[in-house]
Amino acid sequence: MPEQSLSLRGRRWAAGLALAAGFVLVIAAPRPSHADGSELRNSPIVKAVSAAAPSVVNINGRKTVRAESASLASDAVRQVNGMGTGIVVDPRGYIITNFHVVEGVSNIQVTLDDERKLIARLIANDPKTDLAIIKVDTKDPLPVIRFGTSCDLMRGEQVIAVGNAYGYENTVTRGIISALHRSVQVSDEQKYNDLIQTDASINPGNSGGPLMNIDGEVIGINVAVRVGAQGIGFAIPIDEALDVAARLMSIERIDQTTHGIVGKTICEPTQRMFVVSSLKSESPAAKSRLQIGDRITKIAGRKIERALDVELVLLGRKPDEEIAFEVERDGQPATASLALARTSRSQLKPALADRMWSVLGLRLAPMDETAFKELGTRYRGGLQVIAVRGESPAAQQGIRRGDVLVGMHVWETVSLENIAYILDRDDLAKFDPMIFYIVRGSDTLYGHLRMAGRSVGQASSLP
Repeated sequence: MPEQSLSLRGRRWAAGLALAAGFVLVIAAPRPSHADGSELRNSPIVKAVSAAAPSVVNINGRKTVRAESASLASDAVRQVNGMGTGIVVDPRGYIITNFHVVEGVSNIQVTLDDERKLIARLIANDPKTDLAIIKVDTKDPLPVIRFGTSCDLMRGEQVIAVGNAYGYENTVTRGIISALHRSVQVSDEQKYNDLIQTDASINPGNSGGPLMNIDGEVIGINVAVRVGAQGIGFAIPIDEALDVAARLMSIERIDQTTHGIVGKTICEPTQRMFVVSSLKSESPAAKSRLQIGDRITKIAGRKIERALDVELVLLGRKPDEEIAFEVERDGQPATASLALARTSRSQLKPALADRMWSVLGLRLAPMDETAFKELGTRYRGGLQVIAVRGESPAAQQGIRRGDVLVGMHVWETVSLENIAYILDRDDLAKFDPMIFYIVRGSDTLYGHLRMAGRSVGQASSLP
């Protein structure tokens, strides 16, 4: 069977490779003051770094990891300091980073360019691509970095990396693009495809930070280094990263509303465009004047270039609000409008939500079919964990936000109705503790969950 006991799972790093989020003692270096220089000194690199700096954040936190030593018990753990970098993608405080930077971190501390320190919460993550969205709450809007494209990159062109290298905040390094389309096996559990290779110094702590071109546009997200080698670092192409961010920040995930537009970002050297590829049946989009093949140019007056732009402009809007669309159809301008609809998740009966929270310690949400298929699992579907109650049965078992619950005992958990069926069973006590199965990254794991209100005995725990 593909499942692994949750108490036995360990992490083995591939020889010679490591993620660029190091876990060491973090030492902050004093920040230099800025001074005006001559035009020669104020080079394109200086201008690029200066423009990007307000949108780059440093991330620190502590996480519990399972000890690797064979002489220790399988449940031995230790606390380590972690660090990484993030990029502001929305003024409301949404930040993209690598998942391995924030995975298992209970208190994610974000330091802004102006030295304000804020606590972030994990919004969503995609272990397969090692990307995550976190959010900080701030009264003032945060500046958003300029995004470029990774579809026209050239070997040998200059690039700039910014990050929290070894805990030295806002470190800048430069280099060139050494190669494109690299596949890198970082560990037994993580493989990256189609990476940018660069000789710009990327060190532990750079993970999640920007790799920029000479114009100061982000063309990649730094992710990995080769241990023992100099001048070999890797970054996720920005076009891929922002398409993943669009899924992680979809209004269905965050607002429980839907528009029904299915499209793709088309990248060309001179422009990017978002084209409608299909319209979900019975959705607001299907009932609007939008058509397959439309290029969406503006929504509510905001320019649209990517799938992420669509989600961000619709994020936070009420279902009854009429929203104007401008499109290009067969080379001619056209208009449409739609009002968002609530998803079935938002119609979850409060009684069931309360029972899941009190009995299991979980808040669960249905997963988009496309997103679930990308997990590459043999299961038919699952429910994503969006919150875990402290000291609950789920927390005691180590279930984390972002895990996908795919089964309990002999029953699959594809929908919330499946959970209702399980909790409503008259013979529920007979199955206590109940075996459960979750998907985390590329692994399917299991454990035994006791229902709240019953005595909690010894059970296997997730790492």
